[in-house]
Amino acid sequence: MYTHTVEYYETDQMGITHHSNYVRWMEEARTRFLAMIGWDYRQFEARGIISPVVAVNCRYKHPTTFGDQVDIRLQVKQLDRIRLTLSYQMTCQGQIVCLGESEHCFTKDQQLLRLDRDLTDFAAALRQYQA
Repeated sequence: MYTHTVEYYETDQMGITHHSNYVRWMEEARTRFLAMIGWDYRQFEARGIISPVVAVNCRYKHPTTFGDQVDIRLQVKQLDRIRLTLSYQMTCQGQIVCLGESEHCFTKDQQLLRLDRDLTDFAAALRQYQA
């Protein structure tokens, strides 16, 4: 789990967190998750691998405001040969504030990598967190 504290600059004139920030928080949670399982983005980049986001989805359930602590639970929703789909549940004081998903692929030298063939150790690490 990753916890983000809502900053003042992330809110709008009404004092509500701007919707675009939830996607940023998903990325924060994702990068920390990958580091936690031993696959820091620096490792990928050192090997010439990048991981583009190919889809992102958010369902806003309840607003957050400056100073709120948002807990983000990340789970591997789907893992196939070329795609990784992560799900995110964001809560504040036990209330769901946002549900999201992000879908990723992995490339090297502009060539799509197969997780089951080219990144087998990474795929095995991810399977431990699959729903």
